[in-house]
Amino acid sequence: MRVLVTGGAGFLGSHLCDRLLGQGHEVVCLDNFFTGRKRNIRHLLDNPDFELVRHDVIDPFKFEVDQIYNLACPASPPHYQFNPIKTTKTSVMGAINCLGLAKRVRARVFQASTSEVYGDPAVHPQPESYWGNVNPIGQRSCYDEGKRCAETLFFDYHRENKVDIRVVRIFNTYGPRMHPNDGRVVSNFIVQALKGENLTVYGDGSQTRSFCYVDDLIEGFLRLMNQDELVGPINLGNPGEFTMLELAEKTLAVVGGPSKIVHEALPADDPKQRQPDITLAREHLRWEPTVDLIEGLKRTADYFRSELD
Repeated sequence: MRVLVTGGAGFLGSHLCDRLLGQGHEVVCLDNFFTGRKRNIRHLLDNPDFELVRHDVIDPFKFEVDQIYNLACPASPPHYQFNPIKTTKTSVMGAINCLGLAKRVRARVFQASTSEVYGDPAVHPQPESYWGNVNPIGQRSCYDEGKRCAETLFFDYHRENKVDIRVVRIFNTYGPRMHPNDGRVVSNFIVQALKGENLTVYGDGSQTRSFCYVDDLIEGFLRLMNQDELVGPINLGNPGEFTMLELAEKTLAVVGGPSKIVHEALPADDPKQRQPDITLAREHLRWEPTVDLIEGLKRTADYFRSELD
């Protein structure tokens, strides 16, 4: 098949491009390089089945493709809060442009949504049926509400125009090719530890997250996209739950060095708990994570060690 990946030079997008090319597909990688990086896809540039197009999904685009994966959007708080209006436009206009293309060429289209649609959840763990506990006017809302609106658009195009959609809600994912300055907790901790700096834990460190290694997540993407049983939304993430203090301690155990743990004030609208209910993914995709946190941290630390040398 010929496959379009928006945000294809990003952390997740570049891994997806690798997998698609490895399966024998042609890949068109679309990216405006706001958070995507050429180094993530440099090893693919000489592949005759890979095409790189510099373009912003806010502006319309036309390609003849069989499948579309819409991954274009800054996904870490410092990046999506840098220009919040642009972030919302990316989610909303990007979805409209992907859906319009999918309608025209009759392509199956995939939306990378997020666990942030659940807000600061009052239900734990979060099933796909939960509508969320959200703040529509907070500092993080440009991302959360943009992704919620994108899901709305996907299902309206599906109902009204019979567009063939797949929607996944991604929970915290980590691994090689994360941006070292993206502000997400795994990359923060690893980079701080490698530099011998203290690890910054916000609040008392009791807030929890669930961490999915990137290879597991991409496998879930492909399984959802290439089955006909359900369109989603479907949670993909690791149900193993860790406090921020536990993650900091595990990072220090993996990286070593003189770093200590220090505490700072909790950011606004930071969810206290986040854990996926992956019952649907287990039943319909036969999917669940296989890489445990310690192994994933080792692989990610090796990547950042080579980046910082």
